[in-house]
Amino acid sequence: MKIIAREIPPRSAWALEQAGVHPLLAQLYAARGVQSAQELDNALARLIAPAEMLGLDAAATLLADAIGANQKLCIVADYDCDGATACAVAVRGLRLLGAQYVSYIVPDRVVDGYGLTAPISERVKASGADLLITVDNGIASFEGVARARALGLQVLVTDHHLPASRDGLIVLPEANVIVNPNQPGCTFASKSIAGVGVMFYVLLALRAELRERGAFTAALQPKLDTLLPLVALGTVADVVKLDANNRRLVAQGLKRVRAGAMPVGLASLFVASARSAPMATTFDFGFALGPRINAAGRLADMTLGIECLLTDDATRGAELAKMLDGINRERRNIEGSMREQALAVAESLFDDAAKGGLEAPPAICVFNADFHEGVVGIVASRIKDKLHRPTFVFAQSGAPGRAHELKGSGRSIAGFHLRDALDLVAKRQPGVLLRFGGHAMAAGCTIAAENFAAFEQSLNQVAKEWLDAATLLRCLDTDGPLKPEYRRVELVDMLHQEVWGQGFAAPTFSEEVEVLSQRLVGEKHLALKLKHQGQPVDGIWFGRTEPLPARVKLAFRLDADAWGGVRRVRFLVEAAELF
Repeated sequence: MKIIAREIPPRSAWALEQAGVHPLLAQLYAARGVQSAQELDNALARLIAPAEMLGLDAAATLLADAIGANQKLCIVADYDCDGATACAVAVRGLRLLGAQYVSYIVPDRVVDGYGLTAPISERVKASGADLLITVDNGIASFEGVARARALGLQVLVTDHHLPASRDGLIVLPEANVIVNPNQPGCTFASKSIAGVGVMFYVLLALRAELRERGAFTAALQPKLDTLLPLVALGTVADVVKLDANNRRLVAQGLKRVRAGAMPVGLASLFVASARSAPMATTFDFGFALGPRINAAGRLADMTLGIECLLTDDATRGAELAKMLDGINRERRNIEGSMREQALAVAESLFDDAAKGGLEAPPAICVFNADFHEGVVGIVASRIKDKLHRPTFVFAQSGAPGRAHELKGSGRSIAGFHLRDALDLVAKRQPGVLLRFGGHAMAAGCTIAAENFAAFEQSLNQVAKEWLDAATLLRCLDTDGPLKPEYRRVELVDMLHQEVWGQGFAAPTFSEEVEVLSQRLVGEKHLALKLKHQGQPVDGIWFGRTEPLPARVKLAFRLDADAWGGVRRVRFLVEAAELF
């Protein structure tokens, strides 16, 4: 582990401070590339204009015509939190804008697999729908789209994933309309917008189209900002880069959540996860609410998560939130067991290499017939975090007739584009990958069981070519030393109110401290008494059991805990660099 302090561009920090930004925030924002206070303006009017997203006008026309003709609309969702929130936003938004018949179908992770498939298109047709709308999927669903069109359905694809390529050329499904900022020709600046954000933009365009048609006036048009808490949740939970536009969407959602203006199911999720909605943070979305929604798609039926976000009945919302909390507890138990097994295998690869005088493998692939395919992605992420290697974890497919297949989920490190790596594996080893897709940092694939060794070897070869010693050294970017005058509860609260996340990291400070005392609490956490800049402060390192030396360089976040009715600052330790 190498702890590194970010550079703080002095001119940017000065400009922000002169514009009235708190000096600490000015330094933090400048270190994250913010150059002016205008970039921190989270007003809705500052959102990128819908007109810049390719396909929005055509989508608005298609939907407005369908609503005008009283057609039946069916949403095909994805089974993660982004897909669930996008589905809820689509259903709620379309109904707000006058659609009388809106239903949805969410694929089963095990039975259906990912995306719009031909059988799902047949189910949509059988439901009596006229128009099929995908959310958070569809950009690579060639067979599903073709089947839907053959059945006489109109198809609107809304997605944010990267399109597929064949022979070096981008290929798109033959839908009636495609809205995806990552499709060729789209100049929309926020390429990292989540699927739920794309659907929100579709609704903005549809409202404008209906307004033009005289369905309502600007003064009496439906308020789509009621959907922003769901947009914020899905954006944070999908771990997309929080560029300026995504930060505005999240900030607007958080503002409404803190004011109590949110769907009752969302409010119930705060209660079920023992979080305070009036003090809601992006951390709550990413580590409390998001996992409870995701758990339904991993172990049960994502319909539970979507219904929780759709219900307007407080009692029903509380029931569903409690069910999701229970499923998430089960998910944690399964994950814990799988993580231990997978980590043992991964670490044995390192040990075997060391014993043989060889370099540790640059990528990790793990398979166990007892693994649950709904949890492989989380386990891959945990191993990647611990060993700092691109990691794939595989489980046997539970789909009918596909027991011979392995379904894998991968997570990557900076400098290794996982989907591009899979694409290269597919080119070098034709037939090994049956299906694959994803992003730079997360991807999934399906292989035949007998091809596991071939996949492992090929992925390691790509990793060996692309990764060097510097990339494989785990580095943690921090904000450097914390001034003693900033070690105050009110500043902790100020930091928690801001929007942090992927690509806009939460503040983490680092410096040498003296360890006055340390003890284990709960058998797996290290409670610390530290001397920081000559003054005592409490610290806690969750998940750490090994003792620290008397003097050490720590990376830590700021938190405030209450003891005897008094709130005090404490350090949440993230990492240590030993001398």
